Amino acid sequence: MFDAMFDRQRDWLILLARILLMILYVSAGWQKMWGFAGTVGAMAAYGLPIPTVAAIVVVVIEFLVGIALVIGLWTRPLALLMAVYTLATAFIGHHYWTMTGAAYGANFVNFYKNVSITGGLLLLCVTGAGKYSIDRK
Repeated sequence: MFDAMFDRQRDWLILLARILLMILYVSAGWQKMWGFAGTVGAMAAYGLPIPTVAAIVVVVIEFLVGIALVIGLWTRPLALLMAVYTLATAFIGHHYWTMTGAAYGANFVNFYKNVSITGGLLLLCVTGAGKYSIDRK
């Protein structure tokens, strides 16, 4: 019964999943793009080499790749790229195991949020974009 119900709604649900997965990235990428100097400063604070280049990469991945995934363009490879990026940012930006107090708790949650989102992105790699996309797969 449930299989048939979900099969009928499959493409709408995949579209909804793409939108929900990318809301965070597109909005964060937008903010980083318009506050680019602050983004460069944040990249430097994380100790990333060539912070300006790192900031450009972050904006491109979060904003442009995020939009591409919402519209279903090159979904499988871009979802894989976003999954790798998301897992990398978990280790670079949310290393809770080196922290104490409130920073520990906040980064613990954000680390595992990133791990969970990575799981959703890997599912998107497997399912593809669905009918309501540029890919139409």
